[in-house]
Amino acid sequence: MHAWDKLHTFSGRGTFIGWLLKVAYTTFLQSKRKSKRYAEILEEVGHDAEAKSRTHSVQADEVTDLDKFLAVLSEEERAVMVMSYACGLSHREISEATAMPVGTVKSVIFRGKEKIRTSFDIKDHQHG
Repeated sequence: MHAWDKLHTFSGRGTFIGWLLKVAYTTFLQSKRKSKRYAEILEEVGHDAEAKSRTHSVQADEVTDLDKFLAVLSEEERAVMVMSYACGLSHREISEATAMPVGTVKSVIFRGKEKIRTSFDIKDHQHG
């Protein structure tokens, strides 16, 4: 709906999907700034990340492992990781959506993965 309201801002200079992803990314960042959910997750994760990452049973009122992993990332890292792994976007598509150079996108993904590995003491990372 938000993209429909912003359709007049599409200039035609880039791809339509790139413009649409940029609108989605901006909307995502605005909603996260307003949301206190991640602040609560960060508080819950705290300095106990390693112990909590070993808990495999997730009850309805618990935070999922994915939420815990994403909570240790900055908003920018979180958004880029979600676009890459959950949405399956290429580095170029993420670059268009975020207005970051492709090299920066690759660095953000690398640093995000390293931050998760370090925070949760993950040593075996053969598959990315």
